Amino acid sequence: MSTTFGATGLGQTAASTRRVSSFLNRYWGAFQERRKRQRLRATFDLSDRELMDIGTTRGEIDYAAWNRGLDPRGIRSAE
Repeated sequence: MSTTFGATGLGQTAASTRRVSSFLNRYWGAFQERRKRQRLRATFDLSDRELMDIGTTRGEIDYAAWNRGLDPRGIRSAE
């Protein structure tokens, strides 16, 4: 009976450790994505007028930073 209890206790500990590890990995990944978006926004250090001149807006830059796999204009460049 004590063997069963001990094995169950170990299984619960391992499962909770995996959950915590998974949570930390997701948090770290989200943190890294946020830093990438911030760096992308920082590279476009232009005024609103300058952005208008090149035909884009801050909203499009933010959208592109959040959805790097999608093209908001439907133009496939650099492929």
